[in-house]
Amino acid sequence: MLPFFIWGAEPPAPRAPAEPSVLVAPARESPADLLFRQAKNLRYGQRWYEAAVIYRQILHEYPTYSRLAEARFWLASTLESDQRWDSAADAYSEFLSQHPDQKLLSREAKLNRIHCWGIRQGQSLQAAPGLLSALDDPSDEIQVAAALQLSKTGDRRAVEALQKGLMIASCSEPCRLALLGMGMEPKSAPSKLNGRFLVLRIQEKGKPDTVTIRLAMGLAKAVAGYLSDAQIQQARHKGVEPDRLMDMALNAPKGTVLLSVDDKDSSITITTE
Repeated sequence: MLPFFIWGAEPPAPRAPAEPSVLVAPARESPADLLFRQAKNLRYGQRWYEAAVIYRQILHEYPTYSRLAEARFWLASTLESDQRWDSAADAYSEFLSQHPDQKLLSREAKLNRIHCWGIRQGQSLQAAPGLLSALDDPSDEIQVAAALQLSKTGDRRAVEALQKGLMIASCSEPCRLALLGMGMEPKSAPSKLNGRFLVLRIQEKGKPDTVTIRLAMGLAKAVAGYLSDAQIQQARHKGVEPDRLMDMALNAPKGTVLLSVDDKDSSITITTE
């Protein structure tokens, strides 16, 4: 009898046991985060009164909240949007007092507070003194903003700051008109721009040479074109707005380092010369 051979497929290799899937629960928002988000949604919906109530709740119930500075700023902004000018000015003052380290928001808070005081001139006891105190602010931008508000009532204490504002491109025309409206002759802008330069030194990563670019001071706005998005964000985080470099440079001594930023590809240093 002939033997029979039965051929069969090899049994499949045993599978490794599947690793148990791990379900990661989404991070839960804290009660303060939930309120902050709710207030933001109300603000976006222009429900100013309700948003302000929740921002106040955050400040009262969560005094150690990580976003307390933002909550305090947005409370003031919401009150301003609701045209509660005096309350908004007080809230901006509270923000500036409690969070002096918030450079970018501080600038906005000062300008917005000046706007509130400007509207309330002649009606609020705090408005005129507040605007006058802003004339002593270290920032020319803040001084000029206050002076423009004071000029609406013909207050001649604003004249010096208005003359200064003639040199700031963004507000030179409003300052000129304000001076003329007060019967004052606008002084021609001094030739501080003559012979002044912004110097960009660009060091690309991995290259030994530094590229040096000199820009006439009047072309300072072109500096932003040399900065990457990451470098612009760094500059703003440091409280420097690239478009305002000319205003900064006009009052800076020669050799001043206005800004130093870097990203993964290069580093840029900007100085006056």
